[in-house]
Amino acid sequence: MVRGPNLRVVLADDDVLVLAGMEALLDTVEGLTVVGQAGSLEELLDLVESVEPDVVVTDIRMPPTGVDEGVEAAQRLRDTHPEIGVVVLSQYVDPQLAYAVLDDGSRHRGYLLKEHVSDVDQLVEAIRTVAAAGSWIDTVVLDALVAARTGGVGAELRRLTARELDVLADMARGSSNAAIAQHLYIGERAVEKNVRSIFSKLGLTNDGRTNRRVQATLLYLAASNETGVGDGG
Repeated sequence: MVRGPNLRVVLADDDVLVLAGMEALLDTVEGLTVVGQAGSLEELLDLVESVEPDVVVTDIRMPPTGVDEGVEAAQRLRDTHPEIGVVVLSQYVDPQLAYAVLDDGSRHRGYLLKEHVSDVDQLVEAIRTVAAAGSWIDTVVLDALVAARTGGVGAELRRLTARELDVLADMARGSSNAAIAQHLYIGERAVEKNVRSIFSKLGLTNDGRTNRRVQATLLYLAASNETGVGDGG
């Protein structure tokens, strides 16, 4: 939904000072225009309907509950406006929250720590990445994920074959098995076999709490950050 060189951005936070600060930062960036602000989940969803932005930047906690409205916004917009990018802002260095943001698919989704919002380069990179259908996860969160894995995720990904890395890269972009098969010119059964092997080699179990494709996506992005494997955000 990128309209030429200019990206239309909506901001959502219940702190008016945060909103004012983000808008002031983005006003200095060529090619970005803030087209609206919202202070709650419902205000945000209504605003999206009226102004049709390219990207939403939203706090993870807003009224009415102050719990996970940013995640809910990302999930609901996936159904109603799948082409809109969403960057969720959080103060928590917790890979599980990043899992939640990506749980409905990694395309057009980002997770940025609020402490880094003042770094306009990071904020703009996240906005432009999700607008272009990519996924962007704060490097501090990825570092926490690396630290939690014995030997680092780069070592784990090096156990994958070249074909498995290709499949994982497409998986990280949010592609379905059918789309991966079409992109790599292989059969869906071959994709399924590679996906099962990826899950096994990365030690991803089906515990019913976190989608293994989401876990694999975060590990791929973490390895990209740690070693340069792949091209994740």
